[in-house]
Amino acid sequence: MDDLKAKVFDLRRDTVDIIVAGKGGHIGGDMSVMEILAALYFRVMNVSPKRADDPDRDRFVLSKGHSMEAYYAVLCAKGFLDLEEVKEKFSKFGSSYIGHPNNKLPGIEMNSGSLGHGLPVCVGMALAGKMNKKEYRVYTVMGDGELAEGSVWEGAMAANQYHLDNLCAVVDRNRLQISGCTEDVMGHDDLAERFSSFGWHVISVRGNDLDELLQAFSEASQTKGKPSVIIANTTKGYGSPVMENKANWHHKVPTQEEYNQIISDFAAGKEAALHE
Repeated sequence: MDDLKAKVFDLRRDTVDIIVAGKGGHIGGDMSVMEILAALYFRVMNVSPKRADDPDRDRFVLSKGHSMEAYYAVLCAKGFLDLEEVKEKFSKFGSSYIGHPNNKLPGIEMNSGSLGHGLPVCVGMALAGKMNKKEYRVYTVMGDGELAEGSVWEGAMAANQYHLDNLCAVVDRNRLQISGCTEDVMGHDDLAERFSSFGWHVISVRGNDLDELLQAFSEASQTKGKPSVIIANTTKGYGSPVMENKANWHHKVPTQEEYNQIISDFAAGKEAALHE
């Protein structure tokens, strides 16, 4: 486990480098979601670049599509994409490496970015799996600000109606969005109660803790008869005090001085993980 705990700091460094190269990116949410993506791609999901079109592969949709830079870093580390090519072409005119998921690229199931669509699409994927008697599982990651979208709750109702126990949603609950605190914009402090009232199995964890996340994904996979949601309580900008819990780091490019401190903080985090 220590190797993955250390790896997430390398992934954070790669993410920041992609953002700096492209001169823009949703850096705060990239940092908060990193452990979730790493847990899914390196410990939980049945996916491989050698079997990208395997009908039995697990499905993943990044519904909070603006955290694409973190997703690029993970897809590169998993072997779907080339990191140097992503850094060279990210956010350039005519490039396929845009700021939101693009399913013309290997490993990406669907385009996203218009918030609230990931869960309803994943409901369809999970229902298709049930109808076709497939064993694959379906995962999506949503932002907490995204939950103000009505389509999320339509999807939640349908997932319960069809008993989609092959579906697991994750909420990146970092409590900040572009316009400030989520509770000031559209309050969600009763998230567990809300999802439970829609018939979901609810698991709440510290979302930047890999041990808790992996235990939660295991519990979700063993839950029968209903979909599961993991409320991952994270910190926006996690990994460096320069960014942590600061709304103005929702979309930002670090200065050279900030970059140097951030990379130093990542190095310290990696070293601490290796010696746990």
